[in-house]
Amino acid sequence: MTRTTLIRTDRYSWGAIWLHWSIAALVLVNLTLGLFHESLLDGIKWVIPIHKSIGITVLALTLLRLGWRLTHRPPPLPVDITGWERSVAKAVHWAFYALLLVLPLTGWMLSSNPARLRPMAWFWLFPIPPLPISGATAKLGHDAHGVLAYVMLALVVLHVAAALRHHLLLRDTVLGRMAPGLIRNG
Repeated sequence: MTRTTLIRTDRYSWGAIWLHWSIAALVLVNLTLGLFHESLLDGIKWVIPIHKSIGITVLALTLLRLGWRLTHRPPPLPVDITGWERSVAKAVHWAFYALLLVLPLTGWMLSSNPARLRPMAWFWLFPIPPLPISGATAKLGHDAHGVLAYVMLALVVLHVAAALRHHLLLRDTVLGRMAPGLIRNG
């Protein structure tokens, strides 16, 4: 089977591309800040406020991305992508959407604990009100937030590995759909 050449209609729209890469960059920064704030970044006062602000930004951009996704059909996968690859790609993408919503919400939940309220302000510009939740719900958010961060990290690694597999090993057009500068001509 020959790998197909990418044509313009086989690419994601520029809005989807912009949202994808913006969210990806923010997620990578936030995973770094969140996973290393206690060990490597201890004592740096701006780390957690920035982490929270980025989380709220990711939540807002993800809602925008979901709206975009529902109103803009994604390009079809190349015909030579196998059924199992299609299934895994679909599952990973919807898992990303779920995590991009749930991770910021669980962080917001842990900051909203009425017994230990941690005020939030979006990049010091305006306050983010606490969620009207109980201490038990806030604890659930706290417990889930750390676990889900590792799940997100694992999905990011899987996603990047799959993209590199398509680009470097299979030498197909899959990565070029979201990174047009990497389009292969056949």
